Amino acid sequence: MTAGRGHARFLASVTSESEASLAALLGADIIDCKDPLSGALGALPRAVVRSIRAGLPRHIPVSATIGDMPGEPVRVAGAVRAMAATGVDFVKVGVFPEGDVSGTVAKLGELRLEGPRLVGVLFADRQPSFGLIGLMGRAGFAGVMLDTAGKSGGTLLDHLPPGMLSAFIGVAREAGLFAGLAGALRLDQVPDLLRLGPDILGFRGALCRGARRESGIDASAILAVRRAIPRARTRHGAGRRETRDRIT
Repeated sequence: MTAGRGHARFLASVTSESEASLAALLGADIIDCKDPLSGALGALPRAVVRSIRAGLPRHIPVSATIGDMPGEPVRVAGAVRAMAATGVDFVKVGVFPEGDVSGTVAKLGELRLEGPRLVGVLFADRQPSFGLIGLMGRAGFAGVMLDTAGKSGGTLLDHLPPGMLSAFIGVAREAGLFAGLAGALRLDQVPDLLRLGPDILGFRGALCRGARRESGIDASAILAVRRAIPRARTRHGAGRRETRDRIT
């Protein structure tokens, strides 16, 4: 695994095939399958996720969440296996403070998934432990993201200052993981976030009509975020394929 070291990749969270197609068409680097009505990391039905993956070119990475689940190793491992079977490139697992968090990460390290890689998600508003990042690295995770569990209590930057976000990125890099930032991010925050050097910036609300994450995505909002995040310089037109290679 090689974490990205260039421009940040633009991750767009979508709820349907039509949203996925639009986001990909307008330049999202990574398509993330998530149900905003079912929690911070609400899971879409696996049939929908499978259709989203099948409907996009293979060089566009697709991730999917398993839902908001406490640290129950066997249960979480089963949910990861089930979502991995949809053919996605990454399965995102929220690290909530309830339950056996370390045991769950260790259990996931025992899985032998064919293809998909694991991405841990810490929550800035739920007392995130950066000490778990090293455990994720040893368990074979591909990356880790910092998000917010509550979507109405401010953005990521309202919960953690830039210095803490920079520290998070540094710890992730030391563990050999790519580092992503998300959490009700706004368009006007993109320049400050880019200066921190994350590998991924993730959006949902900022892409939607009226900036409401439960609403459908809006083409003009997607384009605004795409323009704010410089594309990686590529050779011979291999931009999308390089995007996938550099985060896997």
